[in-house]
Amino acid sequence: MEFKSNTTMEKESLTSTAKDVYHQPTAQKFKEVETISGAEAIVRCLIEEGVDVLFGYPGGAIMPVYDELYKYQDQLNHILVRHEQGAGHAAQGYARITRRPGVSIVTSGPGATNLVTPLGDALMDSTPIVCISGQVPAHLLGTDAFQETDVIGVTTAVTKWNYQITKASEIPEVFAKAFYIANSGRPGPVMIDITKNAQFEELEWKGYQPNPVVRSYKPKPAVKMNRIEEAAELLNSAERPFMLVGHGVLISKAQEEVMSLMEKAGIPAACTLQGLSAVPKEHPMYMGMLGMHGNYGPNLLSSECDVLLAVGMRFDDRVTGVASTYATQAKVIHIEIDPSEIDKIIPTTVAVNADAKEALQALLPLIKTNTHDDWVARFKACEIEEYEKVIGPDLFANTEGMKMPEVIKCLSDLTKGEAIIVPDVGQHQMAAGRYYEYTSTDGWVTSGGLGTMGFAMPAALGCAFAAPDRDVVAIIGDGCFQMCIQELGTISQTKLPVKMIILNNSFLGMVRQWQELFFDRRYSFTELQNPDFITIAKGYGIDGKTVKERANLEQALQDMLDHEGPYVLELIVEKEHNVFPMVPAGCGASEMRLE
Repeated sequence: MEFKSNTTMEKESLTSTAKDVYHQPTAQKFKEVETISGAEAIVRCLIEEGVDVLFGYPGGAIMPVYDELYKYQDQLNHILVRHEQGAGHAAQGYARITRRPGVSIVTSGPGATNLVTPLGDALMDSTPIVCISGQVPAHLLGTDAFQETDVIGVTTAVTKWNYQITKASEIPEVFAKAFYIANSGRPGPVMIDITKNAQFEELEWKGYQPNPVVRSYKPKPAVKMNRIEEAAELLNSAERPFMLVGHGVLISKAQEEVMSLMEKAGIPAACTLQGLSAVPKEHPMYMGMLGMHGNYGPNLLSSECDVLLAVGMRFDDRVTGVASTYATQAKVIHIEIDPSEIDKIIPTTVAVNADAKEALQALLPLIKTNTHDDWVARFKACEIEEYEKVIGPDLFANTEGMKMPEVIKCLSDLTKGEAIIVPDVGQHQMAAGRYYEYTSTDGWVTSGGLGTMGFAMPAALGCAFAAPDRDVVAIIGDGCFQMCIQELGTISQTKLPVKMIILNNSFLGMVRQWQELFFDRRYSFTELQNPDFITIAKGYGIDGKTVKERANLEQALQDMLDHEGPYVLELIVEKEHNVFPMVPAGCGASEMRLE
């Protein structure tokens, strides 16, 4: 089955407005040996690493680097965000689409601490970003100087690696190490804190050497064929095999291998929230989304499969529910590059500590061609039941107000499943995951592990830089929209055609749903008095529209997609619509409720 990959970055495909803010990486020939400042060395390191865009906010402790950025504007495109958190999320969006480290740069103190949320988000969702913060001069460290914060202490728990540079001579080696660590093995965030004296000091520039190895750091374990053979034996003898497809499949670019295994072994598969778009929704062996608000069949039948193959996923609690009851009858094969995730939540029968693509390439020749028609029919029966009780009523509502699912399905049809969808966190996120029908890979970017409200708008900006030839649509709740609303200014200034849909129900929707179902409708501080979003957008120079009637939905979405620049479409949806199916807190995945 053909699966489109639209992550090319051809400059020719850009609109005229986007060309003004987008640069291709430019090879720079620096002199082999010369004396330069630490600040200039930082900029050269970024250029040598192929960085073409970075997101940041200047301040006193990072000002020497910004002075050098002024000189290198033809090679490094700096995007001025409106809040440092936006810089981190924009870097995440860029990284999730390009699979290269996104870069953000901020000043000391509050500038650095405002990056803690995106760092934590990137760590949980395995996203490679390199964050740079200025710091007070080395001789003032520990004196509570103006805008001094112990950045290393603050960020240790939310980074894959962090380091404080206090001498200019350290810069080339530390930057090479940072980029290597961020994007090798299981990707993640790296923080580099640079004292101001190190930016002013001079060093002898002897060229830049990317770092291919760090002693004692083994990011890519070799495939052990005895484990692969054990996995193949289990799959070949299975009567009810089931595959879970996680974010690691996208990171390792193993989408084709996954589909080949599905087809050869006749094994049904479902995606985690972060694995969405790894498999096209129309694939006959694709059974939907896993998790608390996923599809009925994948959750229910996890308790009936005899062999469970998990690829590039970590058995998050939103997938398993109560872990002690999850798939206890199954023999579990876990393919995972991070050894700390194996046996952490679910005990394995066969543990394959390896890159997903390499492991599947080794596994495929050992797999016998097979079908499991009766087993697949069980999923299809669950699909019919879910359609009758949930999907049909969601998509063909007889209510006066619009529902989130019908908005997402209409958007999916208009974009033919080829857009990059960037949801924020909450009910709208679950609706987007359930009802957008992907036909292109790398089409889903969201905050999964940390669940960060305010993620979508800046992340969508990063996605637009990463894939200027694709539609980028942020799906945002009215609560989330106000978490990073100031980034409208960034989007306006770049003129990139980021489309933003506000699904406005005047509530913190997911919290309200729990209050309705489990707290006797005590809506404690979840109802919102919202501003006029479209007037605010127009104040930033961004066009937009509010739509309340279902009859106007399709045309409004088409107008948004056809608009040349950024656009905000506010859709007034039902206030008390709930997202089903649902696994209640304290229950196992197989205890999913349809209503």
